[in-house]
Amino acid sequence: MTRPPTAAQQRVIDTADPVTGRLKGTPAQLAALVARGLAFRHPRPPHDHFLTPEGHRVRQGITQAPEPSGAAPSPSGVFAARTGDEPDPPPSGPARRREVHSAWQGLVELRRMTNADGSVDRPCGWERTHLVQAAALALEAAGHRPAGQEDGGYRVRDTPQPEAVAVHEPDPGALRACAATLAGAGWQVSEHREPRTGTRYLLASPRRA
Repeated sequence: MTRPPTAAQQRVIDTADPVTGRLKGTPAQLAALVARGLAFRHPRPPHDHFLTPEGHRVRQGITQAPEPSGAAPSPSGVFAARTGDEPDPPPSGPARRREVHSAWQGLVELRRMTNADGSVDRPCGWERTHLVQAAALALEAAGHRPAGQEDGGYRVRDTPQPEAVAVHEPDPGALRACAATLAGAGWQVSEHREPRTGTRYLLASPRRA
């Protein structure tokens, strides 16, 4: 299990604005939450602090807080979108769907708070530094089936290209549906073929405008 936040940190999380996730606390408390990935400092004045998607989930009691940066992550207790390559994927079901929905809503709010124009239909800075997780969350939140438990399903993987992930899905119809979902979530998507096998796959990059 991951170490829970201190009582003082939990009070700061619990009293966050229920809509925006805006935090009030001492500089030390806020800095500690940022270090644990539960909060971020807004880049524009007055530089308020807000909950990250994971912070929203801790506030709702869905997951426990992760360890501070540099600590080994726990294999359980911290939300991660399914990429399709997990050796031990989390079970599907209503609880998982609630977790994914909550994470997606937190990400939408993060877009609103950190994109300069408040846009929620374009990826934010966090997504550009967590490409695989961000694309996988968009797909899982839209109801696409990740690989790992049955034949077929999507897989999201890193690529050598900057700011691009590859999405593999053996079913052509499901691959096109993944493309439509990512495009609707603010990603630029193009379809390609593997040179040797001819297998179709997607390249997706966060849209900037």
